[in-house]
Amino acid sequence: MPLQPWVPQPTADGSFTFFSEDFGESFHSLHGARAEAFSKFVVATELRTKAHHRHLQLLDVCYGLGYNTAAALETIWAVNPECQVELYALEVDATVPQAAIAPPLLDGWSPTVQAVLQQMALTHACISPHLTATLLLGDARQTIQTLCTSGFQADAIFFDPFSPRRCPQLWTIEFFALVARCLAPDGKLATYSRSAAVRSAMQSAGFCLGTVPPDANHLPHEWSQGTIGSFDAQTLHPLTQLEQEHLQTRAAVPYRDPTLKGDATTILEQHYQEQQQSTLESTSSWRRRWGIR
Repeated sequence: MPLQPWVPQPTADGSFTFFSEDFGESFHSLHGARAEAFSKFVVATELRTKAHHRHLQLLDVCYGLGYNTAAALETIWAVNPECQVELYALEVDATVPQAAIAPPLLDGWSPTVQAVLQQMALTHACISPHLTATLLLGDARQTIQTLCTSGFQADAIFFDPFSPRRCPQLWTIEFFALVARCLAPDGKLATYSRSAAVRSAMQSAGFCLGTVPPDANHLPHEWSQGTIGSFDAQTLHPLTQLEQEHLQTRAAVPYRDPTLKGDATTILEQHYQEQQQSTLESTSSWRRRWGIR
């Protein structure tokens, strides 16, 4: 099978992304790829505050073009240039980070961070005075198990797979349970997804849930910009009543992958069957009650 040509697509903030033909989605929001990395991952995990620590551990699930990692490093070292960062990134397709180091995709990052992205793409590792970074290639369901057995504990996890309907393998109870083992007791996981199925899986894996409130210009159906997971509910922005009720509908039936080897078609079909058998309130009824179109 020929490799997909990764053609840079401009986004609204001047940064670029790619479109995946395999998943039928862009890697980032077309409203701004760079802006999304900062707002939905760096800000959401409170890295500016954590950067005052002497040492930070980060986990980037679905590294892709490396934007979440780049935004994190820019933020941390702007606050504390002496902060020692240990980073692991999971990615299935090595051609994506390789394509992302060509101009003009690197132009928005500092020379130091550009060098990191280049090393990660070309050698799958980067060691410098203030960074030890490793790119683990392969199915994330398998590569993360190396981190689980090593005792790695991330202060922040960027959880950024393609959407649950396109890549259900990485939004299951079982995968979230592995991810939870890699989060430090006071760490935070951030994802762009507000899906009830995702939030339900996160809860089943042991996470407390928080929401990322929408900005002032949000539309009625945009009740959240994402989800934060941690082990301490006190540190989170609580779910609204609307979101809590969403978790009591059939939309909250989680994805399952008991063997951690299931393909997308099988996981989606099992999810559909479980939803059909569920006695929970229909999602359409919840939408009508809250006036969501």
